[in-house]
Amino acid sequence: MTARAYTGRQLAPALGYLGSRQKHSLPDLPYDYGALEPHINAEIMQLHHSKHHAAYVNNLNVTEEKYQEALAKGDVTAQIALQPALKFNGGGHINHSIFWTNLSPNGGGEPKGELLEAIKRDFGSFEKFKEKLTAASVGVQGSGWGWLGFNKERGQLQIAACPNQDPLQGTTGLIPLLGIDVWEHAYYLQYKNVRPDYLKAIWNIINWENIHGLQKVNHDHYTDHTLMIPAR
Repeated sequence: MTARAYTGRQLAPALGYLGSRQKHSLPDLPYDYGALEPHINAEIMQLHHSKHHAAYVNNLNVTEEKYQEALAKGDVTAQIALQPALKFNGGGHINHSIFWTNLSPNGGGEPKGELLEAIKRDFGSFEKFKEKLTAASVGVQGSGWGWLGFNKERGQLQIAACPNQDPLQGTTGLIPLLGIDVWEHAYYLQYKNVRPDYLKAIWNIINWENIHGLQKVNHDHYTDHTLMIPAR
């Protein structure tokens, strides 16, 4: 399942529908494991995708099966006990599915068009936006994610940080556009414990076309354009 399945107009609840669901599966990467070198090496990508993301998918499927059984039995205690595992593994699957499409061997540079204008409007400039998202990502204590999200209530872009595998929309209400994974498994084999170096490198492979598409879908869907007409 791709990141688009979790974002935009067709965004489903974070854990899908437990009634008559299909099992989650590990999405294919839209590029080879070595395609993001030298910024992220092939060994990291292979382990990150085929081991870490796959573990979230497998554990989510197991947990949902247990949750389904608890629902069928009316066992509320078991349902409550399974919530942390649903949040962690469901968030891990959602977050990584977005992350892979946010990256591209042809990425980097600056966004264009409406996305760039929205960034300038909400952050002052592209450089200020980069600084703020980098600072938020560096500042995550332990493991987590830095995010650019869309605030549908305000019709604005917003930066946020989430601990562990907490999904952005499920915990903040923001629609995820760009996620930066700052778990050590995303960079340690190449950058050791120097997270700022990893964050400096990742800007060279950000897929702005993907993010622009998500931003446009969400802006068009949630914004009442009649409210944007300037008063005469």
